[in-house]
Amino acid sequence: MASTSGNIVDASWRPKVVIFDLLTALLDSWTLWNASTPSGTEEEGRRWRARYLEITFRQGAYAPYESLMKQAAAEAGVAASAPDTLLSNWSDLQAWPGTFDVLQQLRAQGYRLGVVTNCSKVLGNIAAVCAATSKTGEQIAFDKVVTAEESGFYKPVKEAYDAILEAMGVTADEALFVAGSAGDVQGATNAGMKVVWHNHVGLEAKGSAVPLRESKSLDDALRGFI
Repeated sequence: MASTSGNIVDASWRPKVVIFDLLTALLDSWTLWNASTPSGTEEEGRRWRARYLEITFRQGAYAPYESLMKQAAAEAGVAASAPDTLLSNWSDLQAWPGTFDVLQQLRAQGYRLGVVTNCSKVLGNIAAVCAATSKTGEQIAFDKVVTAEESGFYKPVKEAYDAILEAMGVTADEALFVAGSAGDVQGATNAGMKVVWHNHVGLEAKGSAVPLRESKSLDDALRGFI
């Protein structure tokens, strides 16, 4: 494997826990964002989602998640009805293809699994269930899910990552983080974790941090760990 931020990774290294970003690394939230706009188009949905990511990733201390979602829509020129539609359909979030199988394989190998997400507690827990449910209804329970509302901080502030590490009872060097957004690659690296990047939608890199692996598929991003 390659190095990240100058830290050489021993080929024999194995984390005690695997921690995931939720809304981008495990879930195809992009499609639901698009469908919630008046036009139902990728152009409008991406414009809104891009603004939402900018707002949440610069926010720092927690502010009501739903209000930031509505702020992003207003600033992106998207109708005020879009956030309400998104919230109404939140439980329709779908995991990326193969997600359940990957979680199942990680669990079978003895890894504990956690989630840290820029979300409210209620929406975060709904989304976590969506991410870990198979097409046949079988579920895998995450060991810990920590939302921004619970930690008091939005990623990529270090305290947000520290909260999930504390909840799982591990140090940063015992955890592997699966990023979904570019900001998470830098944020989790700054928090001391080794990072792989499931960059399914082809986001541009930000910052100087380099993940151990970057891939458009979750299983490939975790190659060597499953």
